[in-house]
Amino acid sequence: MEEKVVFGDVYRGKKVLVTGNTGFKGSWLCTWLLSLGADVYGISNEIPTNPSIFIELGLEGKMTHFFADIRDLKTISTIINDIEPHFVFHLAAQPIVSLSYTEPVDTISTNVMGTTNVLEVLRKYDKPCTAIIITSDKCYDNVEWIFGYKETDAVGGKDIYSGSKGAAELIFKSYFHSFFKKEGGNVQVASARAGNVIGGGDWALDRIIPDCMRSWSVGKVVEIRSPKATRPWQHVLEPLSGYLQLGERLYNDHSLNGESFNFGPKPEYNHTVQEILEEMSVRWHFENSKDAYQVTGDIKFYEAGLLKLNCDKALFHFQWKPTLDYTTLIEYTSDWYYEFYKNKGDMFAYTKSQIEGYENIATTGNISWTK
Repeated sequence: MEEKVVFGDVYRGKKVLVTGNTGFKGSWLCTWLLSLGADVYGISNEIPTNPSIFIELGLEGKMTHFFADIRDLKTISTIINDIEPHFVFHLAAQPIVSLSYTEPVDTISTNVMGTTNVLEVLRKYDKPCTAIIITSDKCYDNVEWIFGYKETDAVGGKDIYSGSKGAAELIFKSYFHSFFKKEGGNVQVASARAGNVIGGGDWALDRIIPDCMRSWSVGKVVEIRSPKATRPWQHVLEPLSGYLQLGERLYNDHSLNGESFNFGPKPEYNHTVQEILEEMSVRWHFENSKDAYQVTGDIKFYEAGLLKLNCDKALFHFQWKPTLDYTTLIEYTSDWYYEFYKNKGDMFAYTKSQIEGYENIATTGNISWTK
């Protein structure tokens, strides 16, 4: 049987640095990179949740990890220059919207100055490196229109978190035009935007899926604030496949240097909070959804009613598109938590099996990064 090759096998044997590697998306990305044969390094300032996917997957023993504050330019510079990475995926951030209301300065300094520091180190880096700067779909100035936001639309935001992500994109743009635009440079950079990612191992506060799984694991009813709010749900592996494919293509095609790309689900994956909880509660064997959740009027902070992305640019440049159908998205997410809470299985092996299953679905579907 012919060996499966994904992302052109570009990460095998390469040093890959992931900032924010102890977080939800960072831990999934590190696990995938390990399976791709990469030599994986990470920088983060803490273990952000308890439970922690980083801990549950045993990643500290499978990669080289540094505890450091992304806002500490001198330390970050020393670490990056000591590692000499071939690839950098910058995910380190304050990722919680609700926390931005109580900790606005930390949110801005982490999301804006953290991104600045990574770019500043790379500006002086004298070896070849491909860097993907990850922000969020909330970087866009959300006017709640029904159309998907394109990479050329205005950035901004009505809340501190969104503003910090918009500012990070402006810093990326200014650094590119000031320092990385010249031909023949060592460092190639691009930014990536995705949002409303779900999947196993997210235990962040004030997120609907983690809140449900924590409550359902002990038989409690979860309270939800905005049942009719529409979100473009996608499994964590979907944008990660975009980041990895963007890294591969930028490594091989420097014409993509300085570009930004959206990675979002298909339009038909826009479902309300209530709809996705109905589906997930069934997989947790609730006979009646009323036993799984109830609506509360306690709205703690501003939440956008609709925000979706137009991903035509990624489709045009490297034929990226989502892999999972909506049913499999629900299954992957619910089953991971059920395995953790009820079956108490080997979560690193289980996570790798979901990644392998995802790769198999993509291969069968002739998705571009499997060719």
